[in-house]
Amino acid sequence: MDRDGWLYAWALASVALGAGSLLVPLYFVAIGGKTFMLGVLAGVAAAAGAPGALVFGRVADKTGKRRSPVLLALGLATLALVVVSLTAEPWLVIVGNGLLWFAAGAAAPVLTLLVTAGTVERDWPARFAILNRYQGWGWAGGLVLGLVWTALVSRPLGEIAAQQSLLWVCAAAVGLSAFLAAKWLPSDPEELDRPRGSRMVRAIARSRRLPVRSATFPGGPGRLYWLTRSIHPREAAARFSPSLTIYFGAVIAFFVGFGVFWGPLPLYLSRTLGYESGIVFALYLVSSIGSALWYGCAGELAERYSPSGLQVGSLLARAALHPAVAAVGLLLPATLVGTAVNGVVFVLIGVAWAVIAVTAASVVTQLAPSAIRGEALGLYTAISGLASGVGSILGGWLGGYDFLLAFGVAGALVLVGAALVAVVWRRAPSAAVEKGPISA
Repeated sequence: MDRDGWLYAWALASVALGAGSLLVPLYFVAIGGKTFMLGVLAGVAAAAGAPGALVFGRVADKTGKRRSPVLLALGLATLALVVVSLTAEPWLVIVGNGLLWFAAGAAAPVLTLLVTAGTVERDWPARFAILNRYQGWGWAGGLVLGLVWTALVSRPLGEIAAQQSLLWVCAAAVGLSAFLAAKWLPSDPEELDRPRGSRMVRAIARSRRLPVRSATFPGGPGRLYWLTRSIHPREAAARFSPSLTIYFGAVIAFFVGFGVFWGPLPLYLSRTLGYESGIVFALYLVSSIGSALWYGCAGELAERYSPSGLQVGSLLARAALHPAVAAVGLLLPATLVGTAVNGVVFVLIGVAWAVIAVTAASVVTQLAPSAIRGEALGLYTAISGLASGVGSILGGWLGGYDFLLAFGVAGALVLVGAALVAVVWRRAPSAAVEKGPISA
């Protein structure tokens, strides 16, 4: 097996994670989970990856052990999927789903170490791109699997039985991934191999290719570990410029808005609009693919035009698109035309996210003094994940009253974020903004 053979094992696990990312919320709805608790499910999932990444990343970084943390993470993910498939208790599903994303987060920083092992620093962004390609398209494959499986199996077996059977398939896939990883993962280095955090931060900042998952989830637990490994929050905050402080306020606002939208969305699509599970999978898939296909163009635009200006435009689009999903449901409920229109809306949501994701690192890099750019990027990653989790819980609470209200609040929060980014954009010419790649 060649040096990258183990990536096939991780791609297989990514198929299960991609399917599980939407399958578990749909199963939660099918067993009678309430709207607020669905928000809690999403919020716990958003928050769970960070501690997993920080704990496992620290162990792998300090001890030089790579194989055992990955295998343990895959074992925990298998256990989580089995637990979810065997229970109809909403609180147990929340715990199991949290364990699943803790495990996924735990593997992320270790995979970064594995994919860059034996490679010179200038080639690290290309190696990240390879890792993202395997896990990103594996994730998309999982959404395709969910679409096909639920479309074919739901009618003969029933909705819940079909979802449980797919959870078993996902658990088997992760278990097989662990078996293959045990065979294919490279041996742990005999000497401790610890890349400098500053070098890893620089390489991460240069890498624009993001996994398909990023269309719907802001999660970046692997990046979170490396970007916060040596963070000193008080020192970093003391050196924040006014523009960077305003921008982080914007990040909080629009990521809370994103969470308010995505948190209760599976219940809205499946129970309020009456979409079958296959259609819900298809909508998430087209959003993710639309985002993935647009990353390259977004990067080119960010090099030619102001990243802040591009982000303002994309945030304004998202501010309108979130309530548009509810408006389409009101005007064209459960019709072929309504489904097609929602499909277009979801593609546009994915395209807008591609621009936001690509420009965010550029904006933070430009606004932060060179001495704290790594810390600033780490805070961006941490804040975005936390804000998304809080937004998911808020969205579940608001959705319990009215989904149009929830999606309207989501749009309003993103609009506030866009306004704050516009302030940063207007201040930029006079703000001594430093451009260029992150320095060591």
